Amino acid sequence: MAGRGLYVATLLTGLLECLGFAGVVFGWVSLVFVFKAENYFKELCEPNAGLLGNATEQAAEDCKAQDEKFSLIFTLASSMNNFMTFPTGYIFDRFKTTVARLIAIFLYTSATLTIAFTSADSAVLLFLAMPMLSVGGILFLITNLQIGNLFGKHRSTIITLYNGAFDSSSAVFLIIKLLYEQGISLRASFIFLSVCSTWHVTRTFLLMPRGHIPYPLPPNYSYGLCSGNGPTKEKTAEHESRELQSKEFLSPKDEIPGPGQQQKPRSFWSYVFSRRFVWHLVWLSVIQLYHYLFIGTLNSLLTSLAGGDRVIVSTYTNAFAITQFFGVLCAPWNGLLMDRLRQKYQKEARRTGCSTSMAALRSAVPSLTLTSLLCLGFTICASVPVLPLQYVTFILQVISRSFLYGGNAAFLTLAFPSEHFGKLFGLMMALSAVVSLFQFPIFTLIKGPLQNDPFYVNVMLILTTLLTFVHPFLLYRECRAQKGSPPAVA
Repeated sequence: MAGRGLYVATLLTGLLECLGFAGVVFGWVSLVFVFKAENYFKELCEPNAGLLGNATEQAAEDCKAQDEKFSLIFTLASSMNNFMTFPTGYIFDRFKTTVARLIAIFLYTSATLTIAFTSADSAVLLFLAMPMLSVGGILFLITNLQIGNLFGKHRSTIITLYNGAFDSSSAVFLIIKLLYEQGISLRASFIFLSVCSTWHVTRTFLLMPRGHIPYPLPPNYSYGLCSGNGPTKEKTAEHESRELQSKEFLSPKDEIPGPGQQQKPRSFWSYVFSRRFVWHLVWLSVIQLYHYLFIGTLNSLLTSLAGGDRVIVSTYTNAFAITQFFGVLCAPWNGLLMDRLRQKYQKEARRTGCSTSMAALRSAVPSLTLTSLLCLGFTICASVPVLPLQYVTFILQVISRSFLYGGNAAFLTLAFPSEHFGKLFGLMMALSAVVSLFQFPIFTLIKGPLQNDPFYVNVMLILTTLLTFVHPFLLYRECRAQKGSPPAVA
């Protein structure tokens, strides 16, 4: 019972950590509003002679260069959030939980302190602080995702719950914006976030393992406060878990080796170059690119649609940030869907003598398809230049994004061995970061040659989104083709 209580305490505190800190960088829209009020990069704005005298002060200035600067900062931060996931994932796999979390705490605290002491004169420091904040946050998420291993058949639900909490933490910047409007300075808010690092350190040593949480979970597994033998016991548990798990990813010949033959585990790179990995990368990269582009340009979009009215822009910014909080409520439904289907398909597979691991992988097909449909709806709504319709866009955006990242992590746990999870998750995010870099040239294209008319870009993005349906289709065909035999990653 004591161990079960520890599991629940770890789950709840991890949820609070992801919800309150990990993904705050994606609340960038709210923070940009505060930075503009503090005159960050204000010197880049130029008078708009054609509008002087018959428009608001905001509209009477051409702040295209200021918007581009903020867009570039977010592009850098969001790209680093993904690109640095591979090296941080390697650190997590190689040096285990404690070392990875201490690095996360250092980066996060350094970033919040840097932002706390910046001003309009030193706004360029945001180019350093925001990527550090982003990398620290993703490391918090990576070290917490393993907590799903403690809950067996609810594993996918827990993983998607954490990803939803990561998405919802963007609402923290909304709170900072609202406090700022009530007279609480930006510096005070970020100093408070810095002080919270003491809680992260405490949790690292008392409620988290020094190594990894294994899957499947060995009997009587313990860690942290309840671990009597410390790291030695954890290593034994991880070794037992790897032996239990290895059978899931072997071909038929590997499961029953012939005389004199030995089982040969597949290398990390053989999984990287598999068709599953490549098409999942395409799926993630395309959907993520539009999400990043939307978040990074939303302030500029709202300013344009609202005719420069700061009150309207503030109202819609608050509405967008509030909807982000519901990511933590939306994401678990994706995991619940996958868990229920996985249990159903695996029960059928045991009854018919088919592969249980391929049956588990089959449960990801509806999730991947639904996520693509949500992104398509979100992209279409965002392309219509009608301000009230953006409320619908905000709702579709948060549901799509919460399904995207939760489904991504859950798929990787189903499709590949857990000993490679940190590296595969990191490499997936790092490669998708390369694609996400296109958001800045796309923004520049809209602001420059297209004269603020995103119609052709939106059409291109809608057509590109259709490409994401290829991944679940191929996965469905693979599951059908190998229904009667254990899987070998294609």
